[in-house]
Amino acid sequence: MTSPDMEQIYLAYHDKVMGYIRARVHGYADAEDLCADVFEKVQRKLPDYDPSKASVSTWVFTITRNTVIDFFRRMKHPEELDENMSDDSEVEEGLLQTETLGELATALRRLPQQLMDIIVLRYYDRKTLTEIAGIMGLSYGATKLRHQNALVLLKEYMGAKSA
Repeated sequence: MTSPDMEQIYLAYHDKVMGYIRARVHGYADAEDLCADVFEKVQRKLPDYDPSKASVSTWVFTITRNTVIDFFRRMKHPEELDENMSDDSEVEEGLLQTETLGELATALRRLPQQLMDIIVLRYYDRKTLTEIAGIMGLSYGATKLRHQNALVLLKEYMGAKSA
């Protein structure tokens, strides 16, 4: 690939990469630094990119994910890595800051029982997703996916209520 391709990659993926990082890293300055690191790595590894192995988006997001994981490893907060990689914090903050508790309770009751249990354990009992997986007899991956699905459903239910 030539340098114009790097510019196209940057323009096409910068906002998506930054959004991914911001959802996982709390400090904006850290997120900006990590985003810059990602594109520096993309630039450096561009000659080795093989389109037969992965699409550009897969390749860029693999670099992004690995950069975020390395950041948490350097910070030496292993539990934080686990939880931040699993939470959709923008959805959580938006839900809990913009809606009343009554609307939240109504939306929770609309969830399937298992999803409601995950939300209650996570936010009321303050359990980690790893602990919830153990309590519910699910794999971590299944718990993470159901947690994210529950947040999406809650957002939909609460958005429909306020519309």
